[in-house]
Amino acid sequence: MTNDDEKLPFTAHLEELRNRLIVSFVAIGVGFAISYFFKEKIFEILLRPLTAVMQTGDKVIFTGLPEAFFTYLKVSLLSGLMLSVPIILYEFWMFVAPGLYAKEKRLMMPIVLLSSFFFIGGALFGYFVVFPYGFKFFLSFSNDTIQALPSMREYLNFSAKLLIAFGLAFELPLVLTFMARLGLVSVKFLTKNRKYAILIFFVGAAMLTPPDVVTQIMMGVPLMGLYELSILGARIFGKKPRMEEETEVS
Repeated sequence: MTNDDEKLPFTAHLEELRNRLIVSFVAIGVGFAISYFFKEKIFEILLRPLTAVMQTGDKVIFTGLPEAFFTYLKVSLLSGLMLSVPIILYEFWMFVAPGLYAKEKRLMMPIVLLSSFFFIGGALFGYFVVFPYGFKFFLSFSNDTIQALPSMREYLNFSAKLLIAFGLAFELPLVLTFMARLGLVSVKFLTKNRKYAILIFFVGAAMLTPPDVVTQIMMGVPLMGLYELSILGARIFGKKPRMEEETEVS
């Protein structure tokens, strides 16, 4: 994809990868340090979808002495990761950039911005749309003899997994459009394999989400819409067949 005289030795690629990983980890560390000063507020915000559907007087508990402390550390780490997403995605795409043509490298900054937008958008979708309905469904099993006592650790592990899962899932249109731009996939390929993609989406949703149909559907259905958006992106920005390019030139 690059000229022979521009190719770097394998060790140089490893060195670049190491440097970009260091930058990414430093960004996460800085985000963690900043977030730790606001750990209680961040966890309170993260809890709101759950507390909004809890009964009056119900509380989130911790069952081990160090649980609250370690939960706040993990909350700070999750927040630091979210804050550093633009830098991590920038480092990732810049690592990929040397293997692209010059005209493709010009797309890097828009891709970095869109990657950040889709990831954060996916996490916000999970927080504002999926969380309220999902937690309401889980708490509906409480009755006069059964009471839900969610712990800090369990809630954080559960919510962090879903936030990251939805953030990554919403990267689908950008990834497939970029692959179409490179000629790795085509609109015909995407439309022909739509039914297999839908099957993969719901299998993946079953693996990434809790074992309930509601949450799985709330991840699978948006992925179907994102796949259609990917087809549209591939149609607009994808690499055109050689015959079509020659027709446009002539």
